[in-house]
Amino acid sequence: MRLVDAAVPMFARHETFHPRYGWFRKAYAHVAANPRAFFGDDAPVRIGVGKNMVRAIRFWGLAAKLISEDPCSPTPRSPELMTTPLGDALFGEGGWDQYMEDPGTLWLLHWLLLAPPCHLPIWWLAFNDFHAVEFTEDDLQAAVDTQLDLAAEWRKPHLSSIRKDVGALLRTYAPPDRRRRVPIDDILDCPLRELDLISRSPGHERYRFTVGTKITLPSEVLAYSVLDYLNRIGISGTTVTVSRLALSPGSPGKAFKLTESEILTGLERTVERTCGLDLVVATGGVQLTWSEDPGVLGRQMLDEYYGVQGPHPPDRKKPDQLALAAVGDS
Repeated sequence: MRLVDAAVPMFARHETFHPRYGWFRKAYAHVAANPRAFFGDDAPVRIGVGKNMVRAIRFWGLAAKLISEDPCSPTPRSPELMTTPLGDALFGEGGWDQYMEDPGTLWLLHWLLLAPPCHLPIWWLAFNDFHAVEFTEDDLQAAVDTQLDLAAEWRKPHLSSIRKDVGALLRTYAPPDRRRRVPIDDILDCPLRELDLISRSPGHERYRFTVGTKITLPSEVLAYSVLDYLNRIGISGTTVTVSRLALSPGSPGKAFKLTESEILTGLERTVERTCGLDLVVATGGVQLTWSEDPGVLGRQMLDEYYGVQGPHPPDRKKPDQLALAAVGDS
């Protein structure tokens, strides 16, 4: 998968704010209550944050695919927002994890941030096309700058935008530098930092991606990501090699920094109890096969993992009283 096929050309739309605790749920809750909640001069008062944070919360909700622009909006130049089926399933009334208490939800949100259409192309490049073992912020910035030169279909962003996206990535996933004076919110308020996907070298401004087993990654969330990946890329046929799931740009292996054997181990745990999925040994290696729609199987996988059946698409337009209540306590 190429960058231009996986992502949309938008840069630094987060207003330099990394995603914070409560923001994903807050974005969903406000849109569920009011499709124009993030618009108008009174939006900062309504949402309870500054103007730049209003735009940032809206962006992170869109980037995580919890909300989307309404294609049927009566104001196409400034389209109303709507909740997505997955947003409803997670945070809607009777949803999977309304208060983000399950560690699997953070892994799911991480996957959704990188899944196509990705609103963070520089993050997509960092996870998929950057191969340095150890690196500085400048190293990563230079590497993605070079990769963006290859995206001939896109207008290249300013260097300052690249720098902002790289900085937001490192603040989101890497632990803070304890030697420096850092705002308390930057230390305590980064939920995706719990995933330990990027580590910091002690005493140095150097980082590395943490490749290997992820203890807190549920096998069901991994399997969902595999099925969602297959669904989003529109793969033909009913088989895929595990090596492709681990090594191809855009794959769960790249997003979660897992090896082929770790992908296989995670799939083995779920395949044995899931109808419609199987692992077979072929000449080219182990293959995952499926006999039902990957999107449907993935949804069933998450229903099983969370132990509740989240709201389905037909319910998405109904008033969400829980979302209204969530606005005040996020």
